[in-house]
Amino acid sequence: MSKRIFIDTNVMLDFLGERKPFYEPIAKIATLAEKEKLTMVVSPISFATVNYFIAKFENEKIAREKLRKFKIICEICSLNEQTIEKGLNSSIKDFEDTLQYFSATESECEIIITRNGKDFKKSLLPVMTADEFLKSLNK
Repeated sequence: MSKRIFIDTNVMLDFLGERKPFYEPIAKIATLAEKEKLTMVVSPISFATVNYFIAKFENEKIAREKLRKFKIICEICSLNEQTIEKGLNSSIKDFEDTLQYFSATESECEIIITRNGKDFKKSLLPVMTADEFLKSLNK
């Protein structure tokens, strides 16, 4: 079974929006996912948020096409009543981050990939940037 990594919204946006200097590390991770060397797990919340921003800065058609292609190389986790309940009862202040965290744990991810590590201070899972994750693979 391949390593399961949870991709936070900001990292997904870095990839699909080709935001420099963050694009290259997540692009390398996406290539590993394409080659089935690892599994990228993403929440439905991220799809909605990324669609909003790409449609705003490019257009809706481009946003949907990018999301369709991205969907092929990732696994979309479920976001259900249990996840919402855990989020509502969590001590993590930001509700969206709480839902992301519990989506990652319920999907049996081993690592959370984000640029906002401070948002996951209470995480029991390791939290890394895309670049840190790539460096950890080379150890």
